[in-house]
Amino acid sequence: MMTWRMALLSALLSGSVAAGAASAATTTRSEFGKLPDGRSVEAVTLVSKAGVAVKLIAYGAAIQSVMAPDRDGHSADITLAYPDIKGYLENPQYFGATVGRYANRIGKGHFVLDGKSYQLPVNNGANSLHGGTQGFDKVLWTIETVTPGSVTFRYVSTDGDQGYPGKLTAKAVYTLSDNNELTVEYSAKTDKPTIVNLTNHAYWNLAGEGSGTIYDQVLTIPAAETTPVDAGLIPTGAFAAVAGTPFDFRAGKPIGRDIRDGSNQQLLFGKGFDHNWVVSHAPVAAPRLVAKVEDPKSGRVLEISSTMPGVQFYSGNFLDGTVVGKAGRTYRQGDAFAIEPQLFPDTPNHPEFGSARLEPGQSYRHTIVYRFSVAH
Repeated sequence: MMTWRMALLSALLSGSVAAGAASAATTTRSEFGKLPDGRSVEAVTLVSKAGVAVKLIAYGAAIQSVMAPDRDGHSADITLAYPDIKGYLENPQYFGATVGRYANRIGKGHFVLDGKSYQLPVNNGANSLHGGTQGFDKVLWTIETVTPGSVTFRYVSTDGDQGYPGKLTAKAVYTLSDNNELTVEYSAKTDKPTIVNLTNHAYWNLAGEGSGTIYDQVLTIPAAETTPVDAGLIPTGAFAAVAGTPFDFRAGKPIGRDIRDGSNQQLLFGKGFDHNWVVSHAPVAAPRLVAKVEDPKSGRVLEISSTMPGVQFYSGNFLDGTVVGKAGRTYRQGDAFAIEPQLFPDTPNHPEFGSARLEPGQSYRHTIVYRFSVAH
């Protein structure tokens, strides 16, 4: 299914392809659907000369499709998503979405800032997950600018939105280069002290969405520690060495090799992998590798770099067969993985993890780079 080629041909015929010296990648705009209140949800498709096409939608500032070639040049869609806006509205799953204000979990939905307590909606057992019941994944972002190979989404979260203090203006800039690197630049500013942790929650299957499990795909995470969790998947505050455990992916191994190790309590808590790896103990200035995945059958390789200290690896444990994806097939447990660069989960309640605080006059920044390639 060569939908990226059709999108490019359509754009050429309509004259809507943008071009410029800065990038030879092309950009097209279209309508993805409408919200119940009549607002249009736009889509922007970025296409590189090297054969990768990325479709983004304004709802959730989300990645809706990534068409990438295998070692034989055959393209497949390697990210899970719904085929239309209806699925996103009726059964939200964070597919490809920008999540915030605070990605991952905050214990009991509670934190204290400058001596004042804040309560967030709890939507994951007793905890708040990915910003609450209406986080950044469930709102319509504004398309601020579209340039050759790039699009900027903007969203303004009001003071008190989901219980968070401060009016927060967030941006997500997606740029596709002709060497098949998709860069996501998150930024945010606030008018009063608040907490921020933005990331992307794409679900990947390098063999193609809907093609089966990802357990044979080989994962590398260059991290010597994790932050272990309790039964509610909230970090205990400790740092645990990965050496000698199923969590050691430093040398690379198939995702499914140790996932059913019944002797490991952490795997029982997560029903598989749903944990934060410690790549560093503080953010860094420039993106560096936080994870690499290779599919032996297709040869597709995904490398993820980030400026954040942590990376949440989730092995699709809660996909339960009730969701029908773009290929018309159901998504079941283990049919995809998510790799979410981030600050550590529940950092506002763990000073030992650093700080998630953002002050007026400061700029929050997080850069993620997805590099698509093939191994021959």
